[in-house]
Amino acid sequence: MKQQLAVFLTVLLVVSALAPLASASPVAQADAGDRTGTAGAVGSTATTAADAQCEYPVEHTDATGETISLEDAPDSVVALQPSDAQTMFEIGAEDRLDGMPDTPATEDLDMGDREAVMDEDYTVLDEQIVALDPDIVLAANATFDDDIEQLREAGLNVYVFDEGNSIDDVKDNTLTTGELVGECDGAETSVEWMDERIDLLENATAEDADDRPLAFYDMRAGQTAGTESFQDEVLTTAGVENLAERVGLEGWGEVDSEQIVDEDPEWIIHPDDGMDEYEFSAGVDETTAYEEDNILPVDDNAMSQPAPQVVFAIDEIVEGVYPDAYAAIEADLEELDSEYRDDGANDGEGDDEGETTDDESGDDTIPGFGVPAAAAALIAASLFALRRRS
Repeated sequence: MKQQLAVFLTVLLVVSALAPLASASPVAQADAGDRTGTAGAVGSTATTAADAQCEYPVEHTDATGETISLEDAPDSVVALQPSDAQTMFEIGAEDRLDGMPDTPATEDLDMGDREAVMDEDYTVLDEQIVALDPDIVLAANATFDDDIEQLREAGLNVYVFDEGNSIDDVKDNTLTTGELVGECDGAETSVEWMDERIDLLENATAEDADDRPLAFYDMRAGQTAGTESFQDEVLTTAGVENLAERVGLEGWGEVDSEQIVDEDPEWIIHPDDGMDEYEFSAGVDETTAYEEDNILPVDDNAMSQPAPQVVFAIDEIVEGVYPDAYAAIEADLEELDSEYRDDGANDGEGDDEGETTDDESGDDTIPGFGVPAAAAALIAASLFALRRRS
């Protein structure tokens, strides 16, 4: 039973985290990228740090086609999913976070006296959220439709994020969070940090661009991530060729044991989910990677969570597959993290015009930056989805 549970958790994680809400109509999906920088001026989804604008009043259209109107920067925010809470902390907006999940997935975040809006069973606590009466509720795309509807029927502003199946999507959702809560500076700096770190990692493996080792990302029971998936971009950005792409798999699905053996990957990469012993897919034990012990566990949180911490999954793969190249840039990575990391750089308060400003020092830092284990909540949310919808 424990092994079956692990398979469900791993396979369903990305589907729940990245798929758009089932209730979104074609029109809503077409409009999902539209939002306004200032009231009445519709713009496209931000793609660079320079695009983020914290001016009020403002309107934003979310992934369901719902338009959220904000007269001022929110004083009270609820992060419905652990990934939402993680982003709030990473951009330095935790000072206005009144509610967040209280689960193992948020154990690295400071719960403080904040209201728990999700329990340890990963059930959204709608009544507690309504009682908080927040200015806005941030809802990752994994959130169930009925939870969204119930909160909206209670009169709350609920912003549902777009799917996050690429690194650009992660950056975009980070900038969107900054715009929604009046913390554009912190969001922009987080994205800049991501860009610079990824550049260092990609450049470290550039000389091997014509000879990428083949890797199988083993999510158990033959399940893996192919093209058009978040994990595929993590793998290729880290300098390995994805076996699933070679065999023509799109999205998430199964690669049979014969394909694994025939392709004979040089590396087996798998999510490190804390289990004492990982149960590999059939055929893995017949590969060169397995025989040569080229087995690389990667932090499940970083590998599966569409949030800024994804850079650490890329980091782990580069370090494991290209140890010499990684060693050459390790000091640069540490210097970069030191430059951008400052827990107290931004007090999160805006000016009188409702626009968030930098602190007086002008330093580009990520206030509250950390590496929380937020992805675990999406794992559990996927399991809960299976229970509710089966």
